[in-house]
Parts: sequence; structure tokens; C-alpha cells
Amino acid sequence: MKYLKILYLAITILVTLISSSCSKAQRANRNDELTNLGTGGLVGKKILIVYLTRTRNTKAVAEMIRQQVGGKLLALELVTPYPQSYQAHVAQVAKENDEGFLPLLKTRVDSIRTYDVVFIGFPTWGMQMPPPMKSFLKQYDLSGKTVVPFNTNAGYGVGSGFQMVKELCPKSAVLEGFSVRGGIERDGVLFVMDGEKEKQVQADVDIWLKQIFNEIELKVSNQL
Repeated sequence: MKYLKILYLAITILVTLISSSCSKAQRANRNDELTNLGTGGLVGKKILIVYLTRTRNTKAVAEMIRQQVGGKLLALELVTPYPQSYQAHVAQVAKENDEGFLPLLKTRVDSIRTYDVVFIGFPTWGMQMPPPMKSFLKQYDLSGKTVVPFNTNAGYGVGSGFQMVKELCPKSAVLEGFSVRGGIERDGVLFVMDGEKEKQVQADVDIWLKQIFNEIELKVSNQL
């Protein structure tokens, strides 16, 4: 009887270990499906994911990307933060856009030259790229790198944001961007990337990543 109990315990432990290994293998295979697309994709690339967020929606998308491609996450922070008040924030951003003012960044990037691929994430403010992200793209030279923009917005789209990425990164390979509806701070709707919304956005991000990996692979193939 004692022998049977020991045998049952051993079998239970073995089944648990096998199940755990299968789960890890499934996750690894999913990542391989996304990244191992021949000599292209992001295999062996050093990745930086830079994002600006106010209501945490852009941060959530940045984390979804990192979950699939790895790399370093970097949140942009300002020397002088924007006002907490939505109305005051909108007024300040409008003034900065009108005057071409670029706020000073508290965030610093060590050895930007070592990164091969830079994801650039930002919300749409006033139908434009936010001034802090303009500061980043003017401060750091991304020449020769692959730049991948992504965006959250209140339902009116990315505006001129992705076009601005191309203008500020003229010597970079700028790939197709990803944009998704986030919160509507004006209406008091802030963080929305949870529950079914989170699952849907994650699925959309996965599809987008596969597409851009194929684009990277095609570019590499054409250069061979």
C-alpha cells in the first residue's frame, strides 16, 4: 500500500513536470513563430522599445510588444512633467506645438548606437506626435536603424504622428506602424487595456508583428 502511494506521488510529479515543459515549449514555439523568419525577423537584433504614456494605454501596448520580441523597455520622462489637469495639459501641448518647443527629457539612453531596432510608441495629442517624442527623435540619431512606430489614440487616429516619425528619421528604415484606440481622457475614460480589450489588442499586435517581421526579412533578402 505504501509502495502504491509512493508510485502515485511519483507519477503525479512526473505529469506536472511534463505539463510545465510543454507549456514552456508552446510559449517558445509561439515566439519562434514570430521571430524566427529565416535570416530576417528580429533574431539576433538588439531591440529598444521607447514609449510615452499618460493614461498607461501606450505602456500596455509597449509591454505586449516586449512580451513577443524581448528588448529593453524605456519610458520617456520629462524634467518638468506635464500638469495633471487634462485641460491644462491640452493647453500646454497646444502652445508647445505652435511654438515648436521641445521639452527637456529626464530619460537618457546609454549607447543608442548599439541598438538595431527601435520601437517608438506614443499617444496622439492634438492629432500630432507629442512634443516629448519629438524631443527624443531629435536628440538621438537613429540613422541606419530599423524604426517601428506604434500609437494609441482616442478614436481619431494617429494624425500626422507616423509621418513625423519618417520626417525625423530620414536615414532610418521606418516600417508600418500600429495604431489602436485607447482611452478618452476628455470623457474621463482612462486605462482601457484590460479584459477582452487587452486580449483583442494583443492578438492585433501579434498579427502586426508578424507582418513587419516579414517586411524585415524581405528587405534582408533583397540585399543579398
